[in-house]
Amino acid sequence: MSKQPDTLSIAPALLAWWAVNGRKDLPWQRNPTRYRVWVSEVMLQQTQVVTVERYFDRFMKVFPDVTDLAAADPDRVLHLWSGLGYYARARNLHKAARMILDHHRGELPDDIKMLQQLPGIGRSTAGAILALADGRRHPILDGNARRVYARVFGISGWTGRSAVLKQLWSVADTCTPETDAGLYAQAIMDLGATVCLRAGPGCAGCPLAGPCHARRHGLVDSIPGRRPRRAKPQRTTVVVLAIRDDGAILLQKRPDSGIWGGLWCFPETDAVERVGQWCHATIGHEPQATRVRSVIRHSFTHFDLDMTPVEAQLKAVDARLMDDDGWLWYNRDQPATVGLAAPVARLLETIGES
Repeated sequence: MSKQPDTLSIAPALLAWWAVNGRKDLPWQRNPTRYRVWVSEVMLQQTQVVTVERYFDRFMKVFPDVTDLAAADPDRVLHLWSGLGYYARARNLHKAARMILDHHRGELPDDIKMLQQLPGIGRSTAGAILALADGRRHPILDGNARRVYARVFGISGWTGRSAVLKQLWSVADTCTPETDAGLYAQAIMDLGATVCLRAGPGCAGCPLAGPCHARRHGLVDSIPGRRPRRAKPQRTTVVVLAIRDDGAILLQKRPDSGIWGGLWCFPETDAVERVGQWCHATIGHEPQATRVRSVIRHSFTHFDLDMTPVEAQLKAVDARLMDDDGWLWYNRDQPATVGLAAPVARLLETIGES
C-alpha cells in the first residue's frame, strides 16, 4: 500500500465530484426509506443499474412496504423477479420480509448487527441501508467501492480473498466521513460505476486521479486482481416441452434450493430417446409427435448447462391432470403469475416455431 489509509482523506474530493456529477434521480433515491434502499441494494447485487431500473418501480408498485412483501405468495415475488437472475436474492428478500414482520414489528432494524442476521443481508448491504436511508456512518464495500479503494490505495489481489477484503474494509472504514456518510456511500458507488470502470476507466475525469496508486504506477489494468479462473464443468440435460392439444405447456416447480430454486421450469429427462417413455409414465400418454430442437447453452457462475429441448405433442389430456403438487399447465395466452427461469421464458415464446 503506497500510503496509509489514515493519511489520505478522499472524502472531500469525492463529495465535491458527486455534487456535480453524481446520480441523483435513480428510482430508489426518491423517498429513500430503509425498505426501498434494501430492495434496491439486493437487486443491484451483481446486476447493472440500467437493468434494475426496469424492475424496481414495478416491484414497489406491487409490494410498497414490508407487510405487502411478507404477505405475498412466493410465486408472485419470483414472477416479478423473473429476468433479474440470481433468484436466491428474491427468496431471501421474501424470507427476510416475513422475519421483519414477525420479529421487528414490520420495520427494518436500525441496528447493523440485527440487519445482518436477516437472510441475504451482508455487512455492505446493511451498511448501505443505514447510510443511504438514515445518513448513519457505516462503510460500504460493494463491487464498485472495492475497485476504487483497491486502485487508490494500491491493494493488489482478487478482492474476494479474505486477506484482501480485510484490507479493503479497513480502508473503507477509515475513509468514510463522520458527516455526509450517506452521500459519501452513494458517491463512491457512483465513481466506481461511471468512472473507475473495470475496463477503460476514465482516469482523466476522476477526482482521485492525483493520489491514485494504480494510476501513478501504471497498474490500472492489473488492480484489482481478477478472480482465479477455473475450468467450468459442463452439464447436459433434456428438457421436455410437453404440449397439450389446446396449446398449454407443462411446467414443473423446482425445489427451493439449487439452480432456479422455486421457479417453474420444463421437466427434464436424461435422454432424447426417453421423452416418449417419460410422457407415458408421467402424463399417461405417449406423444403423437416429437421434435428435437437445437441445444441451448445457459451459463451459471460455476458451470455451463447444455439443454436439448424436445417438443412433445400430446393428444387430449384431462385439464385437471397435474395442476397441483408442483405441476402446472401453462397457458401462454393467459399466463400464470409465476416465476420463470430466463431460458424457460424464452423457449415458451418460440414453441411451435420452425
